Amino acid sequence: MNVRTDLACESEEFADGHHSDSAKKELRHTEKTDVTVIDIDSDELSEQLGKPCGKYVTVEMSEFSVDSEILDDRLKSLVNEITALLPDGEGTVLVAGIGNEDITPDAIGPLCAKSIFSTRHIDSALAFETGLENLKPVCAIATGVLGQTGMETGEIIKSLVDFINPKAVIAVDALACASLKRLGKTVQLTDTGITPGSGVGNSRAEISKSTLGVPVIAIGVPTVVDAVTIAKTVSGSVNENEEALNMMVTPREIDVLVKRAARLVALAINSALQPDIDPELLLSVV
Repeated sequence: MNVRTDLACESEEFADGHHSDSAKKELRHTEKTDVTVIDIDSDELSEQLGKPCGKYVTVEMSEFSVDSEILDDRLKSLVNEITALLPDGEGTVLVAGIGNEDITPDAIGPLCAKSIFSTRHIDSALAFETGLENLKPVCAIATGVLGQTGMETGEIIKSLVDFINPKAVIAVDALACASLKRLGKTVQLTDTGITPGSGVGNSRAEISKSTLGVPVIAIGVPTVVDAVTIAKTVSGSVNENEEALNMMVTPREIDVLVKRAARLVALAINSALQPDIDPELLLSVV
């Protein structure tokens, strides 16, 4: 059964039993998260699953944390996974929030970018005077979308990469999933980069190491599922029509969900990039 999903764990689930190859999978659990790590390590498996070769980490939780619980296992799991994907060495990290803030299910990237602790402009002398001598250089941008800027998101980020020469790019975007249990309750992290708009059938230019020349970590939260996929996963079959093919479904409480998800992801990125700063202090930024 063909389904539309950006999550590698779902692609692997739907392909299971239909292909001779299987992805390397690791499962980890904490008190409040279930973590699935999938390695796609061959071109054949990549073609079967419809995902580029690389590592895909899915962090599932019952719900995104409220303000009073934001420092629990959900944050720790995300920080650990981001840290593991970051390349070694010194250098600036560019965080790009991808999406359209005017469309609620697509606003996670821009909202996250607003809460990133940007430090590239702080010189070492000032950092030392304020007790932040181990401050790492970070910069952030909300790229907008083609209809707002007249520029492809990939063009904007490539221009910044060429000028700033960061050691890595972290791209945050909204995703589409197939399973209702993962809708608004999951974060996917991958070292393969991202193709903005692919989840809603509006694919733009790829943002990856091959296009930018630096490692790209993509972080996404599924906020939509298309109507045909819901019908297929619930009933097993559906009479597809043009109206259904163009319909996307999002949770009723999407505005609250997006704000909580963006805040948690931003704090996790800040904590991973500034490991010497107490997360409680970084809370003032997000």
